[in-house]
Amino acid sequence: MSDSPSRRDFLRITGAVGAGMMLSGVRPFIAQAEEVARPENVSLVPEGEATSLWYPAPAEESRIIQQGLPIGNGRLGALVGSDPADDVLYLTDATLWTGHRNDVLQDDGQFPYGPNDFGSFGLLAKVRVEATGHTKAAVTDYRRRLDLSNGLITSSYRYRGAQYRRETYSSHPDDVVVVRLTQRGGGVHSGRIRLEATRAETVVGEPGSRTISLSSRFDNGLRYAAVVTAFSETGTVAVTGNALVFKECREVLVIVSGGTDYLANAAKGFRNSSVDPLVVARERALAKAEVAGSALLHTHVADYQSLYRRMTVDLGESSRAQRNLDSWSRLAVRHTNPGQPDPELEASYLQFGRYLMITGSRNSLPINLQGLWLHNNSPDWYADYHTDINIQMNYWLTDRAGLGRCFTALADYCLAQLPEWSRQTQRLFNDPRNRFRNSSGKIAGWTVAFSTNTNGGLGWWWHPAGNAWLCQSLWEHYEFTLDAQYLERIYPLLKGAAEFWAARLVTITHTYPDGSTREVLVDDKDWSPEHGPQDALGISYAQEIVWELFRELQVAAAELERDKEFAARVKDLQSRLYLPEVSPKTGMLQEWMHPDDIGERTHRHLSPLIGFFPGDHMNHDDTPKATIEGIRKLLDVRGMESFGWACAWRSACWARLRDADRAYQLLLTVMRPSIANENGTSANFFDMYRNNDRAIFQIDANFGAPAAMLEMILYSRPGVVELLPALPGAWAKRGRVTGAGVKGGFEVDLSWRDGKVTTAVLRSVGGTSTEVRAGSWKRVITLRPGESVTIRP
Repeated sequence: MSDSPSRRDFLRITGAVGAGMMLSGVRPFIAQAEEVARPENVSLVPEGEATSLWYPAPAEESRIIQQGLPIGNGRLGALVGSDPADDVLYLTDATLWTGHRNDVLQDDGQFPYGPNDFGSFGLLAKVRVEATGHTKAAVTDYRRRLDLSNGLITSSYRYRGAQYRRETYSSHPDDVVVVRLTQRGGGVHSGRIRLEATRAETVVGEPGSRTISLSSRFDNGLRYAAVVTAFSETGTVAVTGNALVFKECREVLVIVSGGTDYLANAAKGFRNSSVDPLVVARERALAKAEVAGSALLHTHVADYQSLYRRMTVDLGESSRAQRNLDSWSRLAVRHTNPGQPDPELEASYLQFGRYLMITGSRNSLPINLQGLWLHNNSPDWYADYHTDINIQMNYWLTDRAGLGRCFTALADYCLAQLPEWSRQTQRLFNDPRNRFRNSSGKIAGWTVAFSTNTNGGLGWWWHPAGNAWLCQSLWEHYEFTLDAQYLERIYPLLKGAAEFWAARLVTITHTYPDGSTREVLVDDKDWSPEHGPQDALGISYAQEIVWELFRELQVAAAELERDKEFAARVKDLQSRLYLPEVSPKTGMLQEWMHPDDIGERTHRHLSPLIGFFPGDHMNHDDTPKATIEGIRKLLDVRGMESFGWACAWRSACWARLRDADRAYQLLLTVMRPSIANENGTSANFFDMYRNNDRAIFQIDANFGAPAAMLEMILYSRPGVVELLPALPGAWAKRGRVTGAGVKGGFEVDLSWRDGKVTTAVLRSVGGTSTEVRAGSWKRVITLRPGESVTIRP
């Protein structure tokens, strides 16, 4: 037997930990901020029926970012290698950030942007599980799977006549990483477990508590710790030096815990001084180590499936030959055979995006440039929160895909950062060195820079319209849910952003192509994100997104019955905003108040189209045909090749234009295998971004492309839902999607055959009326909240 605490000790530890302690400061240790599914309601999907990615070999550690499989519970995540002899987990905590408030401007009036001042996301530790003798040469029938239906990684193989299996996952309700080693056929497990530091921390073995651990503190005051323990009913588990050694065990349960003292509260400096991360992590690990492995698994799967099962996706059948291919080979074959659709592969890509959302965004911090998954402590762009497409694209998928609960992390983050964003804006934005300052000299509200961190800090250049784009994302969640309590929470963000723009706009006299003139309000000197001149007035991007911000503020103020005078002022400002024109020279929607195409024709950003997608101010019903054609022309010129996130944005825009072929072609470009560091999808389905002679993982396309897929199947804005607006021929034969979100407070289940809707079930989650369209068919549907109706166009 192992030298583990007794069951009585386990109950005592559980009670102590449950007394209100917190590890990350973002999320309570035991009490959850959301409903947890009961494990007795869980039904594990059998392997033969589960949607999964699979591979015939472990990940190479040198390529862990391209081959390792991800797990996460929204806070604690890992990339997993699954080598039987030397399994490695690259462990992260979403709150583990270096850096500071970063509130001293450089000589150019912009923010420092480096690992010491702005800071960086980083690894918590590495964990290794080594099994004696289970080398690559000694094992047979190896298979590694990311089980999307049950939310875990499995690996299986044969060794000396026995069948071995390993399960790895990060449990949200139990808030630990679990590695469970089992076998059938009389085999046993022997080996050791090591915790490896990534910043020269000291790893300590504690025989008395049967744990190994590390802990330290950054110069920004953030304390952090990681703890590993293990348990077995048979054989022995003991601390030897700074490792855990297990011998002759029929089953081994490894528990990994860890976190920081981060607190999402600006008033307390984003730190919880009452928490010792090492103490909490140790107590949690020991508490979970004596829970049966099957019980931990069922609790995890019940929680995971409560989200995953909210949407089903069936895009048609693939062939048996396609199903027999491992996932990396299948991507390659799909790319080299463009005329042979593989709809089940594409459905699994969409579900992989949903898996990343469920595992990456719960009630901790939101998803950054790399989510929870790193392979070193120097991620590109510090794995920050980029506010000019990236963090917004990360959340396009949530409500469209039945994962509205995962959106809360973004709203919580913005609200926690708001006091610092407001303070820095009002103190620093009008610095005379800032080329983007308000020429009026007025300042109010809040805005952000292109980069934000977790400590209230801004980085790189000021991004005046970044506040409005964040508000658009926050507002879109409200449009899907019509949740009045949520609207009450985000209202300070909407109002503060509107106050900023009320102070920033300047009046100019504009001459239109027909020779008429008009005084209009425009954005002060600004930069269309990462493109063109840095001192342009009235950039289309800002004009569109501010128009939407002002609309959002008016609706919110009316719904909440407040700020009537300010809402009236905003309405007046909105009516005087200049809105983008179609160039008489190029035929394109202009990016600047200039008829010439003065930018890079194939630039990655689609900033002037923000009012078309992700916004819906510009649409087929309310926008002149000439403007819609200007959008089409701009997309034509931008082209069909770019980085993954840029192709995902293009795909969504082509779907809005009802061009199924081009929307789908861009999806296939995103899914193209990344070989020799090229843009595309890696073996583990992460999106890779070409940067000179290397490939960078950037997660946004993993959410943006699935969102574009759903835009091909369903378009909605409040008051309108259009079924199958841009259905690709590859999915046309037959298909079904259930649980898709509809703006205006609805959900829909949708079935089709031969490209035509056969049945749609519309459910109200708060909405009362919307017009449903399918081709030339249309009908206004009126429901009470909670009611549903079946439609057969």
